[in-house]
Amino acid sequence: MPETVGVEIVVLSGPLTGNRYSLADNDFVIGASASCSLQLSDPGIAHHHCAIRRARSGWHLIELSPGRGAFVNGLRTASQELHDGDQIEIGQTDLVFRARQLNATETSTPPPLLRACSILILFRALASASQEAAIAVLEEQIISLIGDLLPIRGGMILLGDGEASLGKEARRRGMDGDMIRKLACEGLVSEAEQMLMAVPVYARQQLAGAIQVSIGRYEAGRAPEVLSAVSVLAGAAIENVREVEALRNQNTLLSEQIHRGESGLIGESAAMRSLRGAIERLAPRDTTVLILGESGTGKELVARALHRQSARAAGPFVAVNCAALTEHLLESELFGHEKGAFTGAVAQKKGKLELAQGGTVFLDEIGELALSLQAKFLRVLQEHEFDRVGGTRTLRLDVRLIAATNRDLAGEVRKGMFREDLFHRLNVVALHTAPLRERSEDILPLARHFLQLASARHRRAISDFSPEAEVLLHFYQWPGNVRELENAVERAAVLGSFETVLPEDLPDAVRGVAEIGEVSAAPLERCVGEAKRETVMRAWREAAGDYKTAAAILEMHPNSLLRLIRKLGLREILRAI
Repeated sequence: MPETVGVEIVVLSGPLTGNRYSLADNDFVIGASASCSLQLSDPGIAHHHCAIRRARSGWHLIELSPGRGAFVNGLRTASQELHDGDQIEIGQTDLVFRARQLNATETSTPPPLLRACSILILFRALASASQEAAIAVLEEQIISLIGDLLPIRGGMILLGDGEASLGKEARRRGMDGDMIRKLACEGLVSEAEQMLMAVPVYARQQLAGAIQVSIGRYEAGRAPEVLSAVSVLAGAAIENVREVEALRNQNTLLSEQIHRGESGLIGESAAMRSLRGAIERLAPRDTTVLILGESGTGKELVARALHRQSARAAGPFVAVNCAALTEHLLESELFGHEKGAFTGAVAQKKGKLELAQGGTVFLDEIGELALSLQAKFLRVLQEHEFDRVGGTRTLRLDVRLIAATNRDLAGEVRKGMFREDLFHRLNVVALHTAPLRERSEDILPLARHFLQLASARHRRAISDFSPEAEVLLHFYQWPGNVRELENAVERAAVLGSFETVLPEDLPDAVRGVAEIGEVSAAPLERCVGEAKRETVMRAWREAAGDYKTAAAILEMHPNSLLRLIRKLGLREILRAI
């Protein structure tokens, strides 16, 4: 068996972050007991949870309390051979196993895939670390793992948000601050005289870090390929951490809104204030509500607000789109079915009504409901009971019903397309959602709200709309209502190149507004276009024709600059400069 030296466990998270524990021939026991080699206080930790034991074949993690949970590199295990760099998760604590194995001629290292997994896991931990000790330990572990792949003599890792932040951190750590600017422009920097090599780390196409290593002048052949691969792993890990953090923030925001009982309906127009007041009055009452309004006016949002502010808020909210399924599929979806009720019914299935017990059922586009289903649904409203398809047992139902439609149900009743008795049962209380063209003062607050959400979702630093774009948004009629506005803002957030949304970032239909008071949209767009052309040309001259340097001056990604040059028709002009 190869000789093993320097065997230790390093704590990556928790109160003991940064602590190192050397392993000997006797068992290294981990658990909640004070007699353990490593005592953990996480919830769910057994007195003697697991042990790291030396055997003839190497080091092994052994579970001492079956069913309590021990993971190696993300996989649940009861017994697992350990290799250098393996990640061990016990409760809420992460550990790394370090063991250098030496034979007569060379150092034995873990398999490449295992090293890659270790680097990915460590970068995730580094990206979310906040304690100085934890950051130092994690960086040391990552550099050590890179050392398993390359003959490096040391290195450092920088994490930040953008070139300016990384440049400041680089100078604090004694690294050449100009290195960051070079990385942003060139992608890979090699300083032969100092035997240094560095690669950038990108997350969501934004510069998020840098890896710098010291390597021998004659040993650098594989270094660019290996470091580029590691930077991709690092970028993936950082994206994962940021997405989790964004989800946590969103969850916190939603929890706060629910706690405060907010409707989530944005706007201060008279129509919106009236609607919020009606929701506040109706929500505590367990009556049926019919929501009327054009498509895209937020009828489901109103239904969710009614549910959220009701006594049923702790129960489920189940939405069913009556226009999305055929008659037979919708019947099974609503009422459920028994095994063998029809071909393909291989097992009993509970319907949406049954799943919503104690909560709220929202039937969107109820005007599309087939006449045969309208009769069955009338029974639900009158008797609060139903049968599954193919069933013989009547089931009691305790739900609140909210329905919505963009149709004129009274007109459908006159045509014989909708049952009159069902219409009167649904139309106990009616709420109307006004189209966006009738509450134009709400357009810009809604647009800014959607821009904030889209910017966070797509990792874009877009803060607001230009005055010209605001004018276009305000005067466009929005036939698709709020849904069309949200899609237009999403498009602008994805395609925009600057920190503000410009007219050319908006859809053609919005830009096609003919008259804006006494001002036409065309001159506005021409003025903005000229300003952008002049800005790009000035940066191009300053960069002496190097598009990567020009992109850095404009604080843009090089690919975004090339797209903008094509869009502005500047290719021939710039070639002549």
